[in-house]
Amino acid sequence: MDVNEPETALSAEAGVTTGFLARRLGVSPTTLRSWDRRYGLGPAARTEGRHRRWTPDDVAMVLEMCRLTAAGIPPGEAARAAKNLTRGSQARETPAPLPRAVVEDSGSPFASRSGSGLPLGTVRQECKGLARAAVRLDAAAVQEQITASVRTHGLVVAWDEILAPALQAVGRKWESAGERYVEVEHLLSWHISATIRHVYVSAAGARASSSSAPVVLACMPGEQHTLPLEALNAVLAERGAATLMLGGAVPAAALLAAVRRVGPSAVVLWSQSSVTAALELVQHVAATHWGIRGARTRSSVMLTGPGWGRTARPGLLRPRGLHEALIMLDALESRGSQGA
Repeated sequence: MDVNEPETALSAEAGVTTGFLARRLGVSPTTLRSWDRRYGLGPAARTEGRHRRWTPDDVAMVLEMCRLTAAGIPPGEAARAAKNLTRGSQARETPAPLPRAVVEDSGSPFASRSGSGLPLGTVRQECKGLARAAVRLDAAAVQEQITASVRTHGLVVAWDEILAPALQAVGRKWESAGERYVEVEHLLSWHISATIRHVYVSAAGARASSSSAPVVLACMPGEQHTLPLEALNAVLAERGAATLMLGGAVPAAALLAAVRRVGPSAVVLWSQSSVTAALELVQHVAATHWGIRGARTRSSVMLTGPGWGRTARPGLLRPRGLHEALIMLDALESRGSQGA
């Protein structure tokens, strides 16, 4: 009934309609009604004609539930706590100005029926909390949860089981929803990158200089998705390995020149899409010799990212995630040490 009501803001005392509140907060009106039915998180009063009016206290209650669910509290329990906090037994005082924060679009399992939830599937609770915080554009909560995940689980587990699944869910939602959710992906990516780079800087600053051949990490020409390589680079730095991170969209000539100049133990190449998965360039990299005359050698090449498909490439390493990539690189290092 109230989906198409005018967007004119009402006074704080009168409250706002469900349609207006949904648009202001970036959620579906159906979601707000569902919250009311499931958890009693609806407006405390209704006007004539059954129009619902959300007062500042009502909105504060919804925001508190979002905060609790983002922290990993189950929705039902979070709803009870939110109601107890904002609807005490005392009479309500004069309302404060309406909160303007953005709220999450679902309080139940994260794949919401309203169409604005993210398709996460079965993941850690921390991943759900992170995704909820990102959807409501709560930058402070996003950073807090990323930092806590890395501190608690370490970067390898945090990336494979929390950060990467959240990013993938946002990416899938973006592809299916047009231009929507681009801002969510940008927010989440920025904070993950900032945290990963902090891990790298801290580890690199405490690492002693190494004479061993570095691992070169680069995105294929035209490929801008650097986060998976940033995660691998940071973990290698934590382990004391020498790395050379070239970043996104490395031109073919620059990549080949870097391989010749530094003589890496391995070259890790990322491709997010089949469009950037240039096998001809990979073969050039794999065939590039370096070292002194009479003892020239070649670098091992590792293909990472979904752009390469599932088919194994003879002579090329093809890990299925950060953990497996580290196992392969550890095996290369061990083999190199034994041959030295």
